[in-house]
Amino acid sequence: MLHLVYILAFTILAFIAVGNLIRNLIMFSFDRERNYPVQSGLGNKGSFGYYPAKRQSVPHPELLDNAGNVIKEPLLVMRSINVDDARQQLDALYESSPGQKIERSEDA
Repeated sequence: MLHLVYILAFTILAFIAVGNLIRNLIMFSFDRERNYPVQSGLGNKGSFGYYPAKRQSVPHPELLDNAGNVIKEPLLVMRSINVDDARQQLDALYESSPGQKIERSEDA
């Protein structure tokens, strides 16, 4: 009988916890969409609390070329190679690494 009381109590607590989680997520999403007034007395102008003021978005520096223009081409191009070619390329990288030269001199 005591087991049933524990199961019932923890089931009720679980429903309350999940309900609070869902309620907090909904309130957080509404809170993010709300615009807050900017107070001029703050040290960091243009922001209020955790929410920065709306400003023009600046692209990440890796998305810009040397002249500062936005790159419109794909940044990653993958080609298919077979396993033997990949193994040869990895072996060549391993052989040319600085640590490999030190290990060879120690083995001799």
